[in-house]
Amino acid sequence: MLSIYYKEISVFFSSFIGYIVIGVFLLVMGVIMWWLPDFSLLESNYATLDQLFNIAPMIFAFLIPAVTMRSFAEEHQTGTIELLATRPVSDLQIVVGKFLASLTLVFFALLPTLLYYFSVYQLGVPKGNIDSGAVFGSYLGLIFLAGAFVSIGIFASSLTNNQIVAFVLAFFLCFFVHWGFFFFSKLPVFVGRFDDVVQMLGIDYHYAAISLGVVDTRDVLYFISLIALFIMLTLTSLDRRKW
Repeated sequence: MLSIYYKEISVFFSSFIGYIVIGVFLLVMGVIMWWLPDFSLLESNYATLDQLFNIAPMIFAFLIPAVTMRSFAEEHQTGTIELLATRPVSDLQIVVGKFLASLTLVFFALLPTLLYYFSVYQLGVPKGNIDSGAVFGSYLGLIFLAGAFVSIGIFASSLTNNQIVAFVLAFFLCFFVHWGFFFFSKLPVFVGRFDDVVQMLGIDYHYAAISLGVVDTRDVLYFISLIALFIMLTLTSLDRRKW
């Protein structure tokens, strides 16, 4: 598994994929949080990073599929998936190795945003007037969210040998699993009856709960279960070559 992990990491940073992903993420977040008046931290009356955690899921929904679209689609397209299958590694090790490599890249993209926390901490009146517990709870939620999106993206990539198709499919699935259940809960058939239950099936409900700074085991188990589900679906997709 480690060999797959190191291979994927080296590909990310030897082909500029990693630098482009990190650069685009930081550029978009920087413009939104420091330049756009409606979101700028300098225009806010409160010492908070809510703008970052509200916008990041939308950026991740585009960015992470771009990272994961080549995971298996490129392997299928070039025929290297057959070579990979003959290596002394199981399908689970291959999938987990690729999952961890993509998640590591997203983690590296998030690390520089800690400068935003330091800046707000220093600019607060009085200095340090920021809810650090909520901030780090939100960062934990972002990491879980990234893990869920990465697992979805890898699954989408395993379904096709076309990277563009993998990107579009991953984006659709990320959008649906994150926001789709919220929209479904607003249908008349669910309102006042099962709307809360339907919302709990989506990522947004659990991500919002963790972002409050309270880490509930139910939210953690939800993300772990969702990641495990899409990893299992990816394994099933890879098993098609044996059928």
